[in-house]
Amino acid sequence: MTNLEFIHAPRAAVNAAPVHDAVLDIRGLSVDYGIGPNAVHAVANVDLTVRRGEVLGIAGESGSGKSTLAYAVTRLLRDPGVIVAGDATFYSRTDGSPTPRAVDLLSDDKSVIRSVRWSEIAVVFQSALHALNPVFTVGKLLDDVLAAHLPQMSRQARRDRAAELLDMVGITADRLRSYPHELSGGMRQRVMIALSIALNPQLLIMDEPTTALDVVIQREILEQLMDLRDKLGFTVIFITHDLSLLIELADTIAVMYAGEIVERAPAKALFRAPRHPYTYGLLNSFPALHGPRIAMTGIKGSPPDLRHVPSGCPFHPRCAHAMPECVVDHPPMLRLADAFGTRDVSCWLHDSAHTVPAELALTHDAASARVGATTTTEAQA
Repeated sequence: MTNLEFIHAPRAAVNAAPVHDAVLDIRGLSVDYGIGPNAVHAVANVDLTVRRGEVLGIAGESGSGKSTLAYAVTRLLRDPGVIVAGDATFYSRTDGSPTPRAVDLLSDDKSVIRSVRWSEIAVVFQSALHALNPVFTVGKLLDDVLAAHLPQMSRQARRDRAAELLDMVGITADRLRSYPHELSGGMRQRVMIALSIALNPQLLIMDEPTTALDVVIQREILEQLMDLRDKLGFTVIFITHDLSLLIELADTIAVMYAGEIVERAPAKALFRAPRHPYTYGLLNSFPALHGPRIAMTGIKGSPPDLRHVPSGCPFHPRCAHAMPECVVDHPPMLRLADAFGTRDVSCWLHDSAHTVPAELALTHDAASARVGATTTTEAQA
């Protein structure tokens, strides 16, 4: 069990009448690494709601706070990780009741998180080779999970279940006798997925699970994951730096920068018509699959030092549209409604007092023309 230092801050009582289609609700979550003036502010005042049955994608450059956010709500932060503020409520439906049971994931009572972690909330870690115990066989790893959470299950039943789980992820049962180092990268990641679904969790958090894999194996694993999601009905939080990948997988995408969410929108709307300059930069950082060759613009500069986040909007030193207020005042999260639906954007350009640049104000027709000329990614979504 990893250590976690939690600075208790006054938190609102758990809502007695939660939103019924929410499986996870995060409010005002802030996480630092270290304490004092030199602390790294890895996550800053994040609000996020994950709807039951959806795939929520979280995208951003390395160091944007994506993984820290996931590890904070599952209480898997390692020292010197410190949760300094916020709430995280998980709505469980294991008892079949029409009204979900609210679980405070940031409770000081460690037994609370232990009661839902892995059985109701599971995590697929980024590096399977480091996440899997190298001295245990695949069968032993699966057996330990089942024995710990289902003590009433017999040894033979656990073995049968382990073989069934491997079959579900496309691995033959003879691999139960294999050690992690004897498996390919793709097979190790499949074993991680098998471990994560062993107890039929309601929420599966995937932290860049296919980053180190070639594109063919990546495609196979992602297709298998979506099949399992349709079969088992779990909700997915998929964390990656590859925004183009999320366009295909996710229902909703949250874009993070410097520990904050800067844009949150339906996946297709975000791809067709980004509203935040950072999102626009990410989308223009990968090449088109078809159509005319278009120069990739990318994003100038580098992410900020999280010990000294820039004043105002943290993206302003890299933003081509930065204005004087961007340097001084932090933009609020604005709710926008257009032909693509509603979305949330943290940018002064959309406060109705400024002229929005054309690339960040695409209409439905203009967005359709842009998509048709550059890529077929949306058609694959």
